[in-house]
Amino acid sequence: MNEIGLYIHIPFCDGKCNYCSFFSRKADEIEYDIYTDNLIKIIGIWGEKINKRVDSVYFGGGTPSLLGHKRLIDILSSVYESFDVSSGAEITIEVNPSSTQELDFSALSAVGFNRLSIGLQSSDDHELQTLGRRHLASDAVDTVNRAKQSGFDNISLDVMLAIPGQTAESLDRTLEFCADAGVTHISSYILKIEQGTPFYRDRDKLGLFNDDEQAAFYEQTVSKLDSLGYKQYEISNFSLPGKESRHNLHYWRDEEYLGLGPSAHSFIDGKRFFYDNDFDGFYNDITLFESEGGDSEEYIMLALRLSEGLVFKKYEARFNKPVSDDLTAAAKELEKNGLCTVSDNNIALTVKGFLVSNAVIAYLSEKT
Repeated sequence: MNEIGLYIHIPFCDGKCNYCSFFSRKADEIEYDIYTDNLIKIIGIWGEKINKRVDSVYFGGGTPSLLGHKRLIDILSSVYESFDVSSGAEITIEVNPSSTQELDFSALSAVGFNRLSIGLQSSDDHELQTLGRRHLASDAVDTVNRAKQSGFDNISLDVMLAIPGQTAESLDRTLEFCADAGVTHISSYILKIEQGTPFYRDRDKLGLFNDDEQAAFYEQTVSKLDSLGYKQYEISNFSLPGKESRHNLHYWRDEEYLGLGPSAHSFIDGKRFFYDNDFDGFYNDITLFESEGGDSEEYIMLALRLSEGLVFKKYEARFNKPVSDDLTAAAKELEKNGLCTVSDNNIALTVKGFLVSNAVIAYLSEKT
């Protein structure tokens, strides 16, 4: 039986951050209840539709912690009732430090939640204010400590790069802050300015960093985290050994996953489909077809996001053919410019290659 990842979208926030373009909105307790009831109904429907074992569950958002531990427990219980969940499955919940004061981590741990992803972004309170975050760095420390005391030993922190006003020194302090907190995983993303956000509206006034400056922050992050024991395994993700995000690896390995909730995407049985940004459509289980998925070009594109890159044996096992000579020749040309490495076993992007990954991956994908 194929093992899949299950993504559960919780589309509620207590306020939009200045950079955020994800689908979410403010809501009250009544709407939280309505959403929870409908989500449980849809989980049951999909449990009957597909016969696939689930080895990871990821509660993302939005801010899932806003639902409170009782609703979250009810939702996870419905997952166990509706799906064959693997023993030892990775079950992650995203939380923001500003929304965890009433969250009972012990109760969550007791029912199977075993991984936290915490939206830190920065350990500098001024940078947090610039981003429109509603917590202080001290709140993140408190969240990590309370979670650890409740049995969570697999915790990830999100860090943002190229925040207006950020310096090399403040970034180093943030990365050291993460290591000092004793977390097992760090996700680090360069700030993107998306249409429809306050940052997009004020982009000419923010003093945004140019491409070279952003690249310097990224290279600093890779080097610093390596020195702190966090190994890069994907363009934006770093972990202690064995603590890679199992759920996100489903995406990057071009494996199957089911996404439930408004704006959630899925890849099941060679089809990519999604729910629109519409509560009623989700409540009525109306999905929209996106594309066919899982071909060799898509597989290569996703594999090259990983530090291990395109592993020839894995490719051949999946597609019953070797990687094309044209692709290998093209990669060797890029290797001359320091954008990737080519060995007898794989093609992998370098840090320099990751910085221009979209262009590099698009170029190599054409050579399949």
